[in-house]
Amino acid sequence: MSIRISLDKPPEFYTNLDFIRGRVILSLRRPEIIGNVIVKLEGESRTALPIQPDRRNDYKGPTNMLTENHKILYKVFPVFPDEALALSLQPGQHEFKFHFKFPLNNICHDARAIHQTMGIGGLGGAGSAGLLGAGSGFRTTDGAKQLMLTHTKSTLPPSLTGFPEEAEIRYYVKVTIQRPGIFKENWRYELGLKFLPVEPPRPDPAETRQEAFARRPFTFKPRTPLHSRWSFFGNKPGSNTPDAAGQTPPSVEMSIRMPFPSILTCNEPVPLRVLAKKLAPTQEQVSLTALEIALVGFTHVRVANIEKIEKTTWVVMSAVKLNIPLGKPTDPVGAEVEIPNTPWANQRLPNTVAPSFQTCNLGRRYQLEVKFSLSWGTSNGAFLPQVISLPLSMGKIQVYSGIRPPPQLIQGASFPTPTSPATSTNVPHSNNTGATGPAPRPPPRPSTNGRPPIPPRPTDPLYPPQLGPDNAPAYEDAPPSYDEAMAESLTAPQERPAYSGVTAENSPSTMPPEKS
Repeated sequence: MSIRISLDKPPEFYTNLDFIRGRVILSLRRPEIIGNVIVKLEGESRTALPIQPDRRNDYKGPTNMLTENHKILYKVFPVFPDEALALSLQPGQHEFKFHFKFPLNNICHDARAIHQTMGIGGLGGAGSAGLLGAGSGFRTTDGAKQLMLTHTKSTLPPSLTGFPEEAEIRYYVKVTIQRPGIFKENWRYELGLKFLPVEPPRPDPAETRQEAFARRPFTFKPRTPLHSRWSFFGNKPGSNTPDAAGQTPPSVEMSIRMPFPSILTCNEPVPLRVLAKKLAPTQEQVSLTALEIALVGFTHVRVANIEKIEKTTWVVMSAVKLNIPLGKPTDPVGAEVEIPNTPWANQRLPNTVAPSFQTCNLGRRYQLEVKFSLSWGTSNGAFLPQVISLPLSMGKIQVYSGIRPPPQLIQGASFPTPTSPATSTNVPHSNNTGATGPAPRPPPRPSTNGRPPIPPRPTDPLYPPQLGPDNAPAYEDAPPSYDEAMAESLTAPQERPAYSGVTAENSPSTMPPEKS
């Protein structure tokens, strides 16, 4: 027996609104009775953090690790049989076709969708099967666990690995072949996928002409003569040595500027401007001798109310032994000069930078750091040269994937933002959203049969926030938003940039096992 999944024309990565089609190929050496063949398209955002000793009493459990798994994507496609009957398959090769469509938003925030697809209380759900074969029965999926967690409505996040035993986001196609019988195990196989989401709507360049900036002064100290040393007999240096007394050292204000809002694009150069402004009335030449541009990413990891921030740095460009004059010595005070962008104009972001995102238990934000080295004087002169090295940081940097959403989706769409949780949450804010959040839930709709609308059900503290006392979603949710409804009839963008991110889609997971 062998199982494999073959995808039809798989791209380098998938994105929102993409169709994924393929076949499950099952090879048998002897006749087998098969109950169901179920294919699932899943996405998981998993986190794990250790419990600090001073908070050990707050958490009861056999281990010192807390884990959290959010099913951000869960779609089920039963491919065999058409009816819930166990059938016998003869030896040979059997193929079962399937197809899915990637949605725009995550699913775990929707209690109604979780109830329909994953089941709650261990019963029901699409694609469930009993212990002895077809039909409904006890489930092993964690639909009930999802309802116990705190969720945030957001666009599907990108695939993410690189944080062993701490955090990962994976997408995969999984097939389960159910075999009737107490002592027969089900057959399973999964194939990992790379996912890169569409970006939020960008502001109109014609309407956005502001710039974000960061600046700081670079002030030199009064310089010291190179040979101003006393002799053994107390003689002063010769009269031909210049005297540093009364001289004003130069002072220059360095500033970095980017269009506001500050948006970078994966695999694209940084739209950065560097300016120098003269602050002191001195006729001295100051030069830029070294420059480094780095992108710093902060990954917010959360499990329950325990949080951790991982810092990652990507060097976009680094240049030394430069000699770029910052204006002219005769320039007046207040004169500004823009540094030519030749050193960084063609330097693209590294292809391991993932777009900014915020999901239920994981988030990624960025800031830009620029380090300057300014030099005053030369080693051939009569005075010691001075070099000042100082950094400049610009926060609230958003990194977009470069996949533009369809124009029909942008018109009137309300892309979800990290600050609009489905329930109260402690997930830290991220700066990766460029659109307004979802509209508030409308009031109860009047009943069509003449009965008055059902009043809100009181909250029972014994049950999770997304469940009612009957262990079921309280009421049917409001109709899908405009962008979700439009997404059903739209196709994914055709223009695709190169993939960007750290993703080992088919490597074994390094995450610790979840508690049952």
